[in-house]
Amino acid sequence: MRPLVIRKLIVDERNELFDAQGMRLAVFPSVYERIRDYAAEILADCPAAFREGTLLEQQLSEILKNGIKHGNRRDPRKKLRVWYDVRKRARFIVEDEGEGFLELDAWNEFYRRRQTALHEEDFDTFLGMAGYRGPRSDEEDGGNSLIAALEYWNGGMIYNAARNKVGVVRWFTGGSGT
Repeated sequence: MRPLVIRKLIVDERNELFDAQGMRLAVFPSVYERIRDYAAEILADCPAAFREGTLLEQQLSEILKNGIKHGNRRDPRKKLRVWYDVRKRARFIVEDEGEGFLELDAWNEFYRRRQTALHEEDFDTFLGMAGYRGPRSDEEDGGNSLIAALEYWNGGMIYNAARNKVGVVRWFTGGSGT
């Protein structure tokens, strides 16, 4: 059996992913219905090779959605700040004005148990853990966007100490930036 390697969400305030030097900044009001518009605006100059169909836009939209919905509680007076650079790779820093991802440690434990069940071929347990439901989840939440994000952001997904800012990067092969 192959050794089990489990990724997790990391808190590291000093991580280089939070260095916004040379990145563009966009500031948006927390209008939930405009998430796709915001993602499209940010990705307007993104190389076609990075788009992977609509996968990059979908993953960026999920991060924006989390900041607007969970962080800023859909309050349009609260801002979502997005630093971005899509020249050599897709790199984003998204900061909301909320209290932070308070369930990060609980989510990591959920994900560890889920991946362990899969590794041990305990499919009943694995299937029973299809999505994370935290104390502040609503009927629309399933936690699956974070599962997909850990796989998609192959260069890292790091939170600041307040857990209201996330830095992500995706490196691409076979494509070149401008």
